[in-house]
Amino acid sequence: MQKLQKHQAKRCKPSNLQGPKAQTTARVNTFSSLFNKFLINFMARIAGINIPDNKRILISLTYVFGIGRTSSELILSNLNISTDIRTKDLSESQLNEIRRVIEDNYTVEADLRRRQGMDIKRLIEIGCYRGIRHRLGLPVRGQKTKNNTRTRKGPRKTMANKKQ
Repeated sequence: MQKLQKHQAKRCKPSNLQGPKAQTTARVNTFSSLFNKFLINFMARIAGINIPDNKRILISLTYVFGIGRTSSELILSNLNISTDIRTKDLSESQLNEIRRVIEDNYTVEADLRRRQGMDIKRLIEIGCYRGIRHRLGLPVRGQKTKNNTRTRKGPRKTMANKKQ
């Protein structure tokens, strides 16, 4: 590769870019500031999910599928971590403790989705009432279907009137 190139690649400087000087300087400065921002601000990653930095840890943990407000409060109270602290203010050891507790005590993300899917498949296979309702795409938990349930049934299928 070195033999093919007759000259070394130029570095990204305002003088190397085309366009008015003010614009090119702004482009280089914007790029470098964004690059530095991403180097400094990394998102906390728990159970394979990037949780938001600027929200309270109580709310940030709910971004993980399978952890709600109650579970989040319980995790934080067991670890003696304040619920008002922002995610970006947590130390690495606190994040590791949270990761460990979630990994050991909770079924989250892909495992939980897989388990839910398997439970629904089991209901369909054994042919119980709930399984039949799942198969037909109707409400499972006893809701009336005369007027509502558009979410489960989908858009209306109008029937043509019979002429006599």
